Amino acid sequence: MDYEVNIGLETHVQLKTKSKMWCSCPNRFGSEPNTNVCPVCLGLPGVLPVANEEALRLTVLTGLLLNSEIPRHAVFDRKNYFYPDVAKNYQVTQLAFPSTLGGHVDFEFEGGLQRVRITRAHLEEDVGKNNHFDRHSGVDFNRAGVPLLEIVSEPDLTSADMAYEYLNALKDILVYGGVSDADMEKGMVRCDVNVSVRPKGQQELGAKIEIKNMNSFSGVRRALQYEIPRQIEAVEKGEKLRQETRRWDDVAGMTEVMRSKEHAHDYRYFPEPDLMPFEPADDWLAEVKSRVVELPLARKQRFITDYGIPAGDAEVFKNDVALGNYFEGIAKGAKNPKAVANWIINTLNARLAEANLAAAAEQTSMGIEPEDVELLTVNDLKFAPVAIAELVELVDSGRISNKIAQDVFAEMFAKGGSPAAIVEAKGLAQVSDTGAIEKLCDEAIAANPGPAADFRAGKAAALNRIKGHVMKLSQGKANPALVGEILEQKLKAG
Repeated sequence: MDYEVNIGLETHVQLKTKSKMWCSCPNRFGSEPNTNVCPVCLGLPGVLPVANEEALRLTVLTGLLLNSEIPRHAVFDRKNYFYPDVAKNYQVTQLAFPSTLGGHVDFEFEGGLQRVRITRAHLEEDVGKNNHFDRHSGVDFNRAGVPLLEIVSEPDLTSADMAYEYLNALKDILVYGGVSDADMEKGMVRCDVNVSVRPKGQQELGAKIEIKNMNSFSGVRRALQYEIPRQIEAVEKGEKLRQETRRWDDVAGMTEVMRSKEHAHDYRYFPEPDLMPFEPADDWLAEVKSRVVELPLARKQRFITDYGIPAGDAEVFKNDVALGNYFEGIAKGAKNPKAVANWIINTLNARLAEANLAAAAEQTSMGIEPEDVELLTVNDLKFAPVAIAELVELVDSGRISNKIAQDVFAEMFAKGGSPAAIVEAKGLAQVSDTGAIEKLCDEAIAANPGPAADFRAGKAAALNRIKGHVMKLSQGKANPALVGEILEQKLKAG
């Protein structure tokens, strides 16, 4: 029997604010445990929360980026449960009246475009972090009260790989929009999975199994790659799956039962009495709308259409915003944007990587911590961006060869200056004088009787040996295309 898989994701994202959701404590990762706390974070009696307006802005901005509806009336609720990392014994969140409703995420998958619907994105506070040691445990409340956005998808995902691509697309949107740094190593993105299976053609969804404890997108994929076959196997054995929560053990590569869950919501929610409803005004919404940016997928598609570059190059510029902006600043006025993209991705990027590797080694040898190493970016280059377009034009016009262009670029990168000036100062202009090249060709043919005979015998590749000799005689300045034409004429005639 064939089965259908339905996957919905609950993605929790820390918002990019300077302070926490209800107080002025810093929203900062890596501090000593329990140093970024106050009576509000710790839920001490008598404290009153004050909403972080930037967190509200980023929530609405996320809704706009996800094509969501922005309700004019949102309410905060208390989600009541007891756990060591929840100092107040409740979490402030949103239930019946969230800050955004609906929406969708479009992304590329298996050669086409896929759309996953968004149920809602609601604003809440993060909780503390439990730390377990050999003989005791402790709670770090530095994270408690950090603004957290929970983005809930509809069960539109149908495979582990599709879920993985959706999460990456969602992360790109959040980073592009400046909503979150989405650094998973710092716990800024966490994900719960709801997955069910059903016989193909059955209308009713299967029992929803929730999986927790995934700390990476690849972990989500691995958990689903285990859980989906497990559920199918159970159904085929005649077992009745029930709604439950399972834990993913990444080391063992399997899920295990945490608790059964008879109802979708088993918390005692009620409206937060210390916070007024959030009702954004028109001018406030207009200000947030002005912060909406072009989405990653739209940027990639536009680069392909406007500049005629391959999808792979556009993907590079989509993933590296600064590099993409640098390319577009040049490409808008370039005659050959495709060649500009090639130089930036294959040559400039390689030079930057080499320089940064050397800089990192030097600075760390001086005792500088790796995270404090200053790396070179496109904003630190010694030549103007337009110099790359000029270099491309020099090659396209035949004034210099690609080999000479590499030497010119190396000079630009090290010392700055314009390509034309470097070519002029170093006498690197390509030789296109037919008479001069004919003399070099005659000399090369005479020096390579074997390859010349091979070419006349029908071995076309033998021409490259003679052509290389001409380029060596000309110190790389001879026009390669002209050299090839003249050699062919002379060898066929002789």
